[in-house]
Parts: sequence; C-alpha cells; structure tokens
Amino acid sequence: LPLLPPAGPSSYSVGTMSERFDCHYCRDSLQGKKYVQKEGRHCCVKCFEKICANTCIECKKPIGADSKELHFKNRYWHDSCFRCFKCYTSLVNEPFMLRENNKVWCSNCTAVEDAPRCKGCFKPIIAGDQNVEYKKMVWHKDCFTCSQCKQVIGSGSFFPKGDEFYCVSCHEHKFAKTCAKCKNPITSGGLTYQEQPWHSECFICSNCKKQLGGKRFTAVEDQFYCVECYKECVAKKCAGCKNPITGFGRGTSVVNYEDESWHDYCFKCTKCARALANKRFVCHNGKIYCAECPKRL
Repeated sequence: LPLLPPAGPSSYSVGTMSERFDCHYCRDSLQGKKYVQKEGRHCCVKCFEKICANTCIECKKPIGADSKELHFKNRYWHDSCFRCFKCYTSLVNEPFMLRENNKVWCSNCTAVEDAPRCKGCFKPIIAGDQNVEYKKMVWHKDCFTCSQCKQVIGSGSFFPKGDEFYCVSCHEHKFAKTCAKCKNPITSGGLTYQEQPWHSECFICSNCKKQLGGKRFTAVEDQFYCVECYKECVAKKCAGCKNPITGFGRGTSVVNYEDESWHDYCFKCTKCARALANKRFVCHNGKIYCAECPKRL
C-alpha cells in the first residue's frame, strides 16, 4: 500500500508580494497582497482558485491556496477529503489503496473487502478465521453444517450431494443401502444377491457362520449354506453311491424315484450296470433293473 508525503502544495508556492507585480490574469497589483506563484506566473488568490487550482477528486471543489493538498498519480484531494471510503478514517500519512471510481481505502477495509466470502453467512473470511474449503467454495468452520440435521460438520467427514452436504450419520440414513438381513445401512463394501444388498458379515452360512462372499454356496429357501455344510447337513444322499447329491460338478442331473434319489450316473441296472437315466426300468425287491434283466432272474 502506498503512503502519501505530508500534506501541502506540490506545484506552486504561496507568499506575500513585497515587490511591484501585477496578477498575471486580472492585472491587479499584488504589492502587499497574498499571491500564488505557479509555473513562473504570479497571480492573486482569487484568480488562482478560479483558474489554476487543482480539483479535489472526492468533493469536486477547487483546492484553494489556503488548503492542504494531497496528490497521487495525477489525482488530488483536500487533506480533509482524503478518508477511507468505507470507514471514513483519515488516511493522511496512513497506508491506503486506490480502488475503483478513484476511491481510497484503508488497509483494514481493503483486507476485509478482498477476503473470500463464506458460502454459509456470506460474510468475509479474514486472516485467522478457521474455515473449510471444498471445490473453490469456502465456509467459516461454524457455518459448514449438515443439510439434514443442521449440526456443524466443521472439519469432520461429510458427503456432498449436489449443492448439499451431509454428515456421516445423516448420509447413512438418507442415502445408504439397507442390508436385507439386519436392515442397517451399508456404508462401505457389501455385496448383492438377487438384487438385494447385504453386509459381507451378514451374508453367511446358516450352519457354520462363515462368510459366503466370493465363495460357492447353495440357497435353500431363505437359508444359505457353504458347499461343505450343504453336503453334510442338507443334501440328499445318493441311493447308489451314498454320497451327497450337491448339484456341483459331475452328476448335476438327479433321478428321483419314490422317496429316494440318485446321481444320474449312479442310476443303473443292478445286474448289468446299464445306465438307466431317462430309460425304462423295473424296481424289484427295492432294486433297480433294466427292462431285460428281471426276465433272467
């Protein structure tokens, strides 16, 4: 910020004429009178103020010979007019800023005027104020509040949604997906099964309680089982090989007859071992035969 020199004339001198000189403009005698000398010319005070005096850029009136004059970059002020445009403090011998419309501002008002504006209260954020910045926007710390509960977020975690901002708790209740099992919000991670969201820790085997995310499992009604527990606890046993019928890997096709089930590759003639899946068969004394073998018994 510039600092003007002490107030006073800069391009003329004022005195009382002791010699015989006439006013350059009105030709009146200046002897014994107060006069002004400017650019080598002597003139009376009246002609000076009418013809030669600089005009104050603030009040638009001439700066007379008896007034103290301040000047800066070809602009002139009465010393009494050289005041801050905002707070009216005198700026004689004080740092100042010349701003738009030739208005002068003190350093304090300049700092406030140029300070960024809080998006919450629209007041300036000055040096030393705690603030929050996000995408070229700025708030006083206490003005940065949740759009839902109106509590101060300050420097805490938040979630932006368009022009609104939410604290973690409000975002969870308003926007987060709800777990199909526990009905609580899913804030991170999770998985989807049949278009429903689940916490990873809620999507577990009904028997051993191990998490099933990323693993093979079987759904039985509303229950889920890992492969091992399904084999052990749920799957039917093949009447042929006595192993579980899981539906995984070889033998995904199942043959059911009365109350028993077989892997398709285990459903064969007891006598000739011919595969009978999708073929005619005969049940005799609890055993399965092809259509031909019972005739040979």
